Amino acid sequence: MSVAEFNKKKFIDSLSNIQGVSDKFTASTFANLHIFLSLPSTNQTLWQLIDSGNPSSIVIASQQTAGRGQWGRNWQSTVGGLYMSIAIAKSNTIAPNISISQTSQLTLSSAWGIASSLRDYGIPVQVKWPNDLILEHKKLGGILTETRIHKKKISQAVIGVGINWANSVPDTGINLQSYYRKQSKPEIFSLEMLATIVFHGLDSGIKQLLESGIESILPSYQQLLINIGQQIVVEDRIGTIVGVTTNGELRVKFNQDSASPLTQPQISSSEIFLKPGTINLGYGQPLPGSQE
Repeated sequence: MSVAEFNKKKFIDSLSNIQGVSDKFTASTFANLHIFLSLPSTNQTLWQLIDSGNPSSIVIASQQTAGRGQWGRNWQSTVGGLYMSIAIAKSNTIAPNISISQTSQLTLSSAWGIASSLRDYGIPVQVKWPNDLILEHKKLGGILTETRIHKKKISQAVIGVGINWANSVPDTGINLQSYYRKQSKPEIFSLEMLATIVFHGLDSGIKQLLESGIESILPSYQQLLINIGQQIVVEDRIGTIVGVTTNGELRVKFNQDSASPLTQPQISSSEIFLKPGTINLGYGQPLPGSQE
């Protein structure tokens, strides 16, 4: 597939058609939108723009050559996907004012907002804790949040989003074009329209977080969480995923009979909390307790 340039005007026109988005907002977006055919990383380029005096920028690339995901893994960013990074800084109307310990809330809110927005367009997206978007038990996309801290508060954040549209994907992935081949009435017709929906969802999620707190999002996030009910092993003890804390930690509950003399000293509580990045929950087959 040849590298086709993302259509800036088509994106802005699509954004202006979304209910509740003002002309002033779309004009600001247009002025701060930077489009590239190829980049090592949209997050990396956005940080460079921020450092050069563009704190409200958005970066979109047709492909990435060094995209990253959770655990520092390479994110396959071939031509045909959506690769977008959005800056959140103090000068923005959605400026974060949360502490270092609540950094994961940005990721959870973004995942919830984007998944909810896609579901509004007929795509039954779910979430795999903490930051992956799942469709038909396969990875549709992911989110990478990077922050800078000042006086124990998040002063700036860059949220990178990758969504599979028409790009090649591994066996554990899915793109929307292959999904739409089995659907009679697709509701998303272009990469630019997909970018609009994702951007609006992310913006809505962050605004909800900052205006009403993570408590207003968490119940809906957990309803989309494909891991609820999944059994995992922590230090040779079997537990069941029961939810997520307000700080984005995974709640795992243990049965009393799952303890052993070897592990009992390490895990004495009936419930523990796991931080993001400490356990890999895998992909592929339907998970126990997943919601359709």
